[in-house]
Amino acid sequence: MTSQPHTPVLDRVNTPADMKQLTDAELRQLADDLRAETIAAVSVTGGHLGAGLGVVEMTVAMHAVFDAPKDKIIWDVSHQCYPHKILTGRRDRIRTLRTEGGLSGFTKRSESPYDPFGAAHSSTSISAALGFAVARDLGGEGGDAIAVIGDGAMSAGMAYEALNNAGHLGKRLIVILNDNEMSIAPPTGAMSSYLSRLYAGEPFQEFKAAAKGAVSLLPEPFREGARRAKDMLKHMTVGGTLFEELGFSYLGPIDGHDMDQLLSVLRTVKDRADGPILIHAITKKGKGYAPAEGADDKGHARGKFDVVTGEQKKAPSNAPSYTSVFSDTLIKLAADDPKICAVTAAMPDGTGLDRFMTRYASRCFDVGIAEQHAVTFCAGLAAGGMRPFCALYSTFLQRGYDQVVHDVAIQRLPVRFAIDRAGLVGADGATHAGAFDVAFLANLPGMVVMAAADEAELVRMVATAAAYDDGPIAFRFPRGEGVGVEMPQNPDLLEIGKGRMITQGSRVAILSFGTRLQEVTAACEALSAKGITPTVADARFAKPLDKDMILQLAADHEALICIEEGSVGGFGSHVAQMLSDEGVFDHGLKFRSMVLPDTFIDQASPRAMYDTAGLNASDIEAKVLDVLGVVSLEKRA
Repeated sequence: MTSQPHTPVLDRVNTPADMKQLTDAELRQLADDLRAETIAAVSVTGGHLGAGLGVVEMTVAMHAVFDAPKDKIIWDVSHQCYPHKILTGRRDRIRTLRTEGGLSGFTKRSESPYDPFGAAHSSTSISAALGFAVARDLGGEGGDAIAVIGDGAMSAGMAYEALNNAGHLGKRLIVILNDNEMSIAPPTGAMSSYLSRLYAGEPFQEFKAAAKGAVSLLPEPFREGARRAKDMLKHMTVGGTLFEELGFSYLGPIDGHDMDQLLSVLRTVKDRADGPILIHAITKKGKGYAPAEGADDKGHARGKFDVVTGEQKKAPSNAPSYTSVFSDTLIKLAADDPKICAVTAAMPDGTGLDRFMTRYASRCFDVGIAEQHAVTFCAGLAAGGMRPFCALYSTFLQRGYDQVVHDVAIQRLPVRFAIDRAGLVGADGATHAGAFDVAFLANLPGMVVMAAADEAELVRMVATAAAYDDGPIAFRFPRGEGVGVEMPQNPDLLEIGKGRMITQGSRVAILSFGTRLQEVTAACEALSAKGITPTVADARFAKPLDKDMILQLAADHEALICIEEGSVGGFGSHVAQMLSDEGVFDHGLKFRSMVLPDTFIDQASPRAMYDTAGLNASDIEAKVLDVLGVVSLEKRA
């Protein structure tokens, strides 16, 4: 007899409702099918692989027990939501992840009713779930609220603010702590050590059934005995007391890959919980796929890859990445300056500080997912006489903005902000686009704000920032590779607030801030064929502005166009304000500012996103023709 081919259980599941008829054995098989489908899909699209693989069994168990979308499952960060998307009616589109017009790489309210809350930044889930729980009890939408938060996200203060408030309110709320000892980089800090002790000690493992904090789930006759046993065991083990003191019943640790344990615990909680409860599940990031399990980052972020070998398919490039240029320059400067130190918030690899950390371990600090702390920590370092570089993605710096204002800017402390992922970033979409940093930094008194036009300019800006002790200074640079220019070995320091002329032309001047300069150059080549030769300048600084250069450009040309990779309120707005204050517009100058549009742009390739934004070479060319009143042949046709 020949064996019958395996029919995937996943083929029978279109929505979570289909899972209600499955046996526990079939749910275990569904988890295997789901893991294979996730690996296959991400191999085609690229994306966050390891996090999703670590929650496959948890995803199946939650959807089997709870009743989404009535019950609200809220994924913290949500880069682990690919298996969830497959089970919630989006399997047929899962190979469009992170592509133009396709599925988002994160949960997104507008995409599906099964995504009750959008997220791509960390530590928001408990706050949002508590909001759903309170709304339910006030007569809003019904159902349970379940927050799934990773151990790395517990390093952020917002998570504790939410736990504290939830414990105080006492509402029925379910928090699942997905403890995989790995967020993006290995977690740091006392919380990580605490969680490790929760499941490492033999006494706790031996008596964990009695030590579980969810005494309220037991039948009444057993509760008092369980309380006495738990109190006795507190002297033997750390237990779940931290969460209990915050007002949560504590269950765990449990094996987050054991379907029987997960189903049993979740079913009990669904039937019996009457207040806030925290389920502590131990998982393994990258679970079930050897190339991810064996990687340093456990398969956190992957390009397209070969499923059999795990080898990523990356296009070759001769130019270094901007991130590596920043890292290399900082390492060289630190060799001669023992006061240079660096701080990142759970992103040593992404910001390039992993290499700095290897070389100067005592001067590099990963503070965990805690951008507010990172900024004020840097402020303290600066006040103490060090030269700190605070290396954060643009969108993550947003989380520490109050600290930038209150702890750094007001005190004029020389913190150096290295702002990575400036501008549009491609597949991560709107949640990770660095659109607002120029606007929210350049309005602060005493703040210096620079943007690199290419990798050589970035080298000069890092060196300039290192030498600048008169107050806070920031420099921004994009994701991806540079343009392949020659790199300065001994970079000259930039004069603060001074730009540079690139080419001299006539009639119209283009003033570029940041890496759109390459597109400006391409636009000028196309314009030259039409007999138009714009003057091009690189501003370098959004604050302080090169007032003399800008006023000269305005005086010598009938039109001035500013262009930047940021929102309204940034560089162009500051130029317009200065020109207005100087009365330049009274003399008839035509002024235009090309900025990111007043909308959030969905994921696509970076070039496609800039097409949508109207900031590529063809858009710049069209803007020049329009401001000069030249009707192109294409338009006439």
